Amino acid sequence: MVGRIRILLLDLLVERAEFGHGGNQEVIRPFLKNVDVEVLLLTPQMQSFESGNKTERTSQIPLKIEDVPNWDNEYPFWQSKIVDIESKKVNFNRIIMPMNSDDFIMSEWLNSLSIDALVCSGSRRNVSIWEEWMGPAATLMRVTAKSGIPTLGICFGHQLLCYSLGSEIKRADTLSSGIWELKLTEFGNNDPLLTSHLTPESQIFGLYTHQDHVVTIPKSSKLVGIADHNLITAIRVYDESDGPLPAWGIQFHPEAARKRIERAYEWGHITKEEFVSFKGEHDGASILSSFARIVLENTT
Repeated sequence: MVGRIRILLLDLLVERAEFGHGGNQEVIRPFLKNVDVEVLLLTPQMQSFESGNKTERTSQIPLKIEDVPNWDNEYPFWQSKIVDIESKKVNFNRIIMPMNSDDFIMSEWLNSLSIDALVCSGSRRNVSIWEEWMGPAATLMRVTAKSGIPTLGICFGHQLLCYSLGSEIKRADTLSSGIWELKLTEFGNNDPLLTSHLTPESQIFGLYTHQDHVVTIPKSSKLVGIADHNLITAIRVYDESDGPLPAWGIQFHPEAARKRIERAYEWGHITKEEFVSFKGEHDGASILSSFARIVLENTT
């Protein structure tokens, strides 16, 4: 097994200390039982399009404050940070990404980074309310998923991945917040991401907070899980020969650990109604552990 891996993370909740940077740490945590991790952070929602041109000269360029004119100072800017997680030091480094929607250019840039996985977080933005930066981010997700690199889209990341593969996204009249059971489809019954931690007859629960919904199954994908309030809840990407790829979109938030929820409420980042709706257990940590195992198996 490799001793160190690189994870590319679309950090779309950077302005939220707990659900953003804290959530990123929960995504990384299960990897650290087996390997060291370097995290490359992308913030296209705040990056200027002009700065993306710098990637034509070299691939891994540190993101600087002048590259992010839209930075939300609710969370102070930093380019790099070393964080202690599970008694290990993890390097988080923000880099510039290409701000275009050309699959070939994005693929060349991606290959030059030699990453082992891509994760896309949730966001306070909405795919149904399109912003220009979402085009390059969607391109990156599509290219990565189809390349065979393990890919995980969470909430907004799920919607963006599905959109990049041809899905329709619609905005509901009300916000859905709470914990719902994830019901597996025929294709999901033995899905390695969703079922590796299960015992016979056990159920899967996810924590949700979203208003956009994926309403059509994306091309080259299979529906693997549904919830009562959200019919396209988990998908897996397939290749052109109808073989499964290690790429998933999930509408729920596996990174929403209890301690993160409690601090987010204390700091006023979620409402009392949301906090109450999040009472109960969910399978997020186990699903993130399954994703870590899949990534490590893919790198051996």
